[in-house]
Amino acid sequence: MWLYIILGIAILLFLYIFFVIIPIRHWIAAIFSGVHVSIFSLIGMRLRQVPPQLIVDAMIQTQKAGIHIPSDILEAHFLAGGNVLRVVSALVAADKAGMNLSVERATAIDLAGRDVLEAVKMSVNPKVIETPEVAAVAKDGIQVKAIARVTVRANIDRLIGGAGEQTILARVGEGIVTTIGSSENHKKVLENPDMISTTVLNKGLDSGTAFEILSIDIADVNIGKNIGAQLQTDQANADKNIAQAKAEERRAMAVATEQEMKAKISEMRALLVEKEAAVPLALAQAFRNAANK
Repeated sequence: MWLYIILGIAILLFLYIFFVIIPIRHWIAAIFSGVHVSIFSLIGMRLRQVPPQLIVDAMIQTQKAGIHIPSDILEAHFLAGGNVLRVVSALVAADKAGMNLSVERATAIDLAGRDVLEAVKMSVNPKVIETPEVAAVAKDGIQVKAIARVTVRANIDRLIGGAGEQTILARVGEGIVTTIGSSENHKKVLENPDMISTTVLNKGLDSGTAFEILSIDIADVNIGKNIGAQLQTDQANADKNIAQAKAEERRAMAVATEQEMKAKISEMRALLVEKEAAVPLALAQAFRNAANK
């Protein structure tokens, strides 16, 4: 009785190990897909806590695309925290597009935090990014507002360590401000908005970025405020306020001087009254002195 129980437990344990620990299903799928991976390699993946299904699916995808990637590289990339399927999809897309993208560079880009698949897509199909409205003042004092559309293509070689889209937008905005500010008047900008895009494009604004600027197109140009007239008005108001302040200061000084003079006159009058009061006393004293003699 106990023998059958022990035998049954042993059979169940064997079946559990065979179907759960040993990835038989993935091994069979790999064989029928033409992927050469041993059952022991799959068991080692399970022991290293690497999902065998993930690695097998990635190898099947590369095998169907005609790309050979060893399972060790995929395992190492997974253990390093990378997105294996994303890298494989990027390599397949790059191969179909005729791009020279190695496995090492693709995994490095992914581990650097960049979306390598999106970068490959942007290399094949450039992306258009739009700047916010940029306002600048021409030399005649008229404000001009412009919006530019920048067509960029990802540069795989500069993707690691290269600046992103925000840097491109900031540099293009700076170039627009410089170009409009150097124009003699706003009419030249309105008549020839391509002058802005041509000047900005020749500045090499994609240097040090992960992108290559293909074109810069001015989407919209509008007239803003008359900054020169506004500055003159503000200056006139400031001058008026200064003049009023100085006039008020002079008036206050005049009032103070008048009050000071009135005080001196009052003081002199009091002294005069005191002197006048002393005259009768002096006369009376003189009469007394004369009578005593």
